[in-house]
Amino acid sequence: MTTLFDPVRVGELRLANRIVMAPLTRARAAPGQVPSAMAVDYYRQRASAGLIISEASQVCPEGQGYLDTPGIYDDAQVAGWRRITDAVHAEGGRIVVQLWHVGRISHVALQPGGGPPVSSSARPAAAKTFTHEGFVPTSPPRALHTDEIPGVVASYRAAARRAMAAGFDGVEVHGANGYLIEQFLRDSINDRSDRYGGSIENRARLLREVMEAVVAEIGGARTGLRLSPVTPANDAGQDSDPQALYEFAVRQLAPLSLAFVEVVEGATGGARDFAPFDYAALRRCFDGAWIVNNGYGRATALAAVASGSANLVSFGRPFIANPDLVRRLREDAPLNALDPKTLFGGGARGYIDYPVLDAASAAA
Repeated sequence: MTTLFDPVRVGELRLANRIVMAPLTRARAAPGQVPSAMAVDYYRQRASAGLIISEASQVCPEGQGYLDTPGIYDDAQVAGWRRITDAVHAEGGRIVVQLWHVGRISHVALQPGGGPPVSSSARPAAAKTFTHEGFVPTSPPRALHTDEIPGVVASYRAAARRAMAAGFDGVEVHGANGYLIEQFLRDSINDRSDRYGGSIENRARLLREVMEAVVAEIGGARTGLRLSPVTPANDAGQDSDPQALYEFAVRQLAPLSLAFVEVVEGATGGARDFAPFDYAALRRCFDGAWIVNNGYGRATALAAVASGSANLVSFGRPFIANPDLVRRLREDAPLNALDPKTLFGGGARGYIDYPVLDAASAAA
């Protein structure tokens, strides 16, 4: 029987186990949106994960939505990420970068020239973002012009190319949690009348074009995708037919032979049964590795892999407080408690100072 701790091949990557570190925004980038020196230790400490998916990293300056999040669009950022990938690889780990464009979940203070954020439509989000002033309401967006969209797609392709230069083992495109790609996917947000709006096929066009561009650059076997079919994150209202939408979105990518799809089940960071959705049916639309996420504990993760309903399980907050989460899950050991006050921004506290199991046992 397959277990959570067995090795697995995901595209071109051979992973030591089926435990994935989910992408986690920590808002600790250095000036210029460069990954910090502390981030080298942070990721090195967690390299026992079968796969690390890095914190979301904007593919262009307009893609930034939160203070002090890293980018993957210039040479200094690539150099910063290279220090991290080298450290993870030295520990025997594997790491991919999550490619991110927040769309309307931003603020004019974070946008080039103080301009409005861009989205599929001009509908503002009833959401907040993190700036120098703390958490503030997002700014009203403007709809991308049709002739601007190829430039957005090109920024994903360039970011994928830079990811390879930075030493990543691959990329995950962020198509979840109410950010730009999902702002095009869902008819609760997308009110366009051009070829990127209206029908499911049109609303899924941006996703397809982005994935095609990334795969053309680095290959499908090093490319993954994150989706969240029913999450309300960032004021993403429910699509009128999420089952049809997301099944179409996944099926249309079959020719690309993607390495994996990671699916957030339910409300991100909340109830798994937030809204009805047949995740098993969605999985049948995809032939690659299937990663499940959201609220999994040891027992449910073991069961998901043993039953075959998932190939891998990604863990978010448990990895923040437990750099040695793989060992703790294997030994069924207690987990460190998370300090929520240190999640976003700050220094080493709550970032690289959580104890590993032996040290925790000695201190007990």
